[in-house]
Amino acid sequence: MVRVAHSPEADLALKAKVVILSTVISSFVVLTLLSTSSLTMVVRARNLLEPTLSKPEVPQLPKPELPPLPEVHELPKLEIPKVPELPKPEMPEVPELPKPELPKVPEIPKLPELPKVPELPKVPELPKSELPKVPEFLKPELPKVPEMPKVPEFRKVPEVAKAFPITNP
Repeated sequence: MVRVAHSPEADLALKAKVVILSTVISSFVVLTLLSTSSLTMVVRARNLLEPTLSKPEVPQLPKPELPPLPEVHELPKLEIPKVPELPKPEMPEVPELPKPELPKVPEIPKLPELPKVPELPKVPELPKSELPKVPEFLKPELPKVPEMPKVPEFRKVPEVAKAFPITNP
C-alpha cells in the first residue's frame, strides 16, 4: 500500500470524521441493545403474571322476557294467470326472383400487328479528349498578425446614486 503524505489539517479532519462516525454507530448499537432487553423483560413479566391472574367473573344478566308476538295470518299466494301462447305469425312465401342475365359483350376484333421499327444505327464513340495537366500552385500564406496584449479587466464601480440614495431632510 502506498502512503501519501497528508497535511496535518487533513489528518485532523480525517480523525474527527472517524470519531463522529464511531460515536454515531456506537449510539445505535446501545439503543438496539436497550430496546431488546426491555422488550424481553416485558414479555417475561407477562408470562410470569398470566398463570397467577384469575379471570374476573362477570355476573350473568337475567334474560329479558319478551311479550309473545302476535300471530300473523298467512297471506294467500297470488296466482299469476298464464299468458296464452300467441301463434307464430306465418310469413307469406315470396316467389324467387329470376336472376337477371347480363348482356354478352361483343368481342373486340384483333388488331393487326404493327410493323417493327428498324433499329437506329450505332454511333461510333468519340475518343475521350484528355485535358492538359495544370501545375498546382502553392497556396499563399497569410502573414501572422501579432496578438494584442490582454487588457486587465476592471471591476464595475457601483454608481454613487444607487449605492447611497440621498434622502431629503
